[in-house]
Amino acid sequence: MDRTTTVRDSKASSSAAVLGAPCWVSLMARELEPALQFYGAVFGWTFRTGRLGEQFRVALDDGEPVAGIGALAPALQVAVAWTPYFAVEDADATAARIRERSATVAVGPVAFQTGRGALAADRDGAVFGIWQGKLVNDWESWRDREPAWLRLRTRNAFEAAIFYGEVLDWAAERPGCCDVRYEAEEVVLRHGGHIVARLSSGALEAAPDPTIRPHWEVHFVTTDVPAKTAAARAHGGMVIAQGTAGTGPWATIRDPDGATFTINTRAAVEPAT
Repeated sequence: MDRTTTVRDSKASSSAAVLGAPCWVSLMARELEPALQFYGAVFGWTFRTGRLGEQFRVALDDGEPVAGIGALAPALQVAVAWTPYFAVEDADATAARIRERSATVAVGPVAFQTGRGALAADRDGAVFGIWQGKLVNDWESWRDREPAWLRLRTRNAFEAAIFYGEVLDWAAERPGCCDVRYEAEEVVLRHGGHIVARLSSGALEAAPDPTIRPHWEVHFVTTDVPAKTAAARAHGGMVIAQGTAGTGPWATIRDPDGATFTINTRAAVEPAT
């Protein structure tokens, strides 16, 4: 498949996406099998092969896609981390906008069977991905079910919102774009009336603790936080923070490979009443 065909097909399939909104989350681990064992034990996920290579799996919850887990290529010098991907109409144009705003495109855009993707870092160093096209089979159900949501811990939420808004066309006048508002001292991103991301100020660029430096947090929605927290501990994970919000318990966990994620309930993404 040549690049022209890939671009044409991925643009056609991207019409179902909410452009600028999160469309996927993915973990790049050092080794695939240990990562599958850990997340299968914690969440009860099963896994299927996808179209992104032998070292990539799609995690399923009751048969529905939740996330991607893959193994890092030896030559790819990136940290082990959960990374959000945002739907875009044209990966090359978006990558150009990222560079124009003094941010970094670390990998890509790269063509795959189902589209084009790139890995980037914003001006404060928070890593994110962009994706043009159809990611995996049934990916529209991921968007509709929203099994994960995101929070950007950043130095200045307003400056970050301007950057991402310009790069991803947030709050544009085009129909179906994401809505951005300031609520409860955070910038809140919505589509279809649902909160899909929050941007919070206060991260420190030079902090020795990576959880305090600017980064995107991936939050998985679950109905039993205590059970999954216990399972994570039992299988080599570390609970680095936990508590109870107005909507129930939450926990931030570091997996055996060093990647962090948070588990909480669906109601935790909505503003407190």
